[in-house]
Amino acid sequence: MSHQTLVERFRRARGDQALAVLEGIHPLKHAIRFGAELIEVVASNTEELSRLGAELAPDIAYPLDKLVSAISAEVFEQLAPIAPPTGVIAIAKRPTASPAEVLNDPSPAPVVLLENPRNLLNIGAAVRVSAAAGAAGLVTTGLQDPWNPAALIASAGLHFAIPVTRTAAIPDCGRRVVVVDPRGEPLRPGSIPAHAILAFGSERGGISQELIAAAEHRVSIPMNAGVSSLNLATAVAVVLYTWRFDRK
Repeated sequence: MSHQTLVERFRRARGDQALAVLEGIHPLKHAIRFGAELIEVVASNTEELSRLGAELAPDIAYPLDKLVSAISAEVFEQLAPIAPPTGVIAIAKRPTASPAEVLNDPSPAPVVLLENPRNLLNIGAAVRVSAAAGAAGLVTTGLQDPWNPAALIASAGLHFAIPVTRTAAIPDCGRRVVVVDPRGEPLRPGSIPAHAILAFGSERGGISQELIAAAEHRVSIPMNAGVSSLNLATAVAVVLYTWRFDRK
């Protein structure tokens, strides 16, 4: 493959809803660890990448060495708006998961719903904590693509650990909707029922009246006086780990 063809391939992949661009070793290591189908993996210094793989993720070091192809630093610089400092970038297929499939999962674990999130880094951080806490999946609404490369960087590639998808409207399902809202009852042990949708509003506008009307329950995160809000991903972490600790 010519250098120009490779550059064009990565540019097209950024706009392809079936693909994901993985910038750096951390998104790539989790993609490999959770069985992603990789299409292209390239590095500007394969020896340094092998060293990083052995240091940061020895469990994937061998497949990583087999998958990667060496390219020049000049070409590598053209594959992303800002070249990943760890010297590796990849294209993978996105896992197929529809919103209906995620919401109809019979697992008692909650599904996280981000209503119209604006910040890609918040989306990625929310995916990361959702995967860590054991959520059944994460669904977004709004214009932002949750698989944007910036979100994948913030999640460290943990999009491949749980289903992550976007929907125009929440389909009917058997899950009970719990919205996180400052006017709700204080979050405490037992606040989160099994098989719930945990709904979080946008960073600026908060939760919509439509979702509040659809909710079975509203909870708020207790905070000291004068503190008006938490970062979106931090709020997701607080609520998810309240649910997780309830399971013990």
